[in-house]
Amino acid sequence: MMISKEGARPQFRIRLGPSGVHLFNRASGLNVLLDEINIPEQRWASAPRQVSIALTNTCDLACSYCFAPKSRATLPYDNVISWLNELETNGTIGVGFGGGEPTLYRRFAELCSYASNNTRLAVTFTTHGHHLSESLLDELKGNVHFIRVSMDGVQATYERLRGRSFQSLRRRFSAIRELAPFGINYVVNAETFHDLPAAVALAADEGATEMLLLPEQAANGRGGISAETVKELRAWLTTYRGTVRLTISERGAEDMPTCNPFEAEKDLHAYAHVAADGVLKATSYDTTGVVITSDGFLSALYRLNKTNQYEDME
Repeated sequence: MMISKEGARPQFRIRLGPSGVHLFNRASGLNVLLDEINIPEQRWASAPRQVSIALTNTCDLACSYCFAPKSRATLPYDNVISWLNELETNGTIGVGFGGGEPTLYRRFAELCSYASNNTRLAVTFTTHGHHLSESLLDELKGNVHFIRVSMDGVQATYERLRGRSFQSLRRRFSAIRELAPFGINYVVNAETFHDLPAAVALAADEGATEMLLLPEQAANGRGGISAETVKELRAWLTTYRGTVRLTISERGAEDMPTCNPFEAEKDLHAYAHVAADGVLKATSYDTTGVVITSDGFLSALYRLNKTNQYEDME
């Protein structure tokens, strides 16, 4: 096994789970799954493979399809640090900071630095990109492993939906690319679907390594993606031959041409979300969950799992 430049930590994080032995290199993004190895359940990692944390609900955009709560809430820094340490100890591979807009979190760069230098977690964040100033990028350098930039539509569609200059966003991609590999998050609905080919072409031109498709979910009085747009998206995906890797959110993946190597790792084994009010949820779209108390993340995860199992039995 190779040794990192620090000389002390192996480059591969090892996670045992229902899918087998998962090796992950956060610097390169390389995943290796030894699925022929059957791991006894008592040796499975206790924490989810991936955890997203909404640091704050604050955002200076007002996208009509955004699912994030509009209530004012921000997570205490010390609480997040405690949860990161717990996730590190119990097998989580990566943590994704979001919101709201995470770059508006007062100690955002400090938090990324802690996670990168004191844990083996892969550090990612999702941003609209318009607050990635040179000074913030300098503070983040070396402490972020992947960035997700939200871009729904291109040109006039983007500007109408997000209320920001599209060219201003494009100018930021070169600086983002210097900081870390990045992907584009793209909400798919009737308003954005027809821009999808142009958006993928732009992603390739800008050097994005991935495009995450997010079929709009029902939230805040909106009904979500229409059945007709789902049909169009499915047809488009079956003919896609581009160079940018496409992924799709689990909530929107039903009946889509997808491949999931971690199919055995379901629900809270795979993913969990912490809302900005400190409530642990199965997904960021859920309206209910359990509060993470002083007992810690795993205690809340246990209670959430029990709650979900009980509801499934009803």
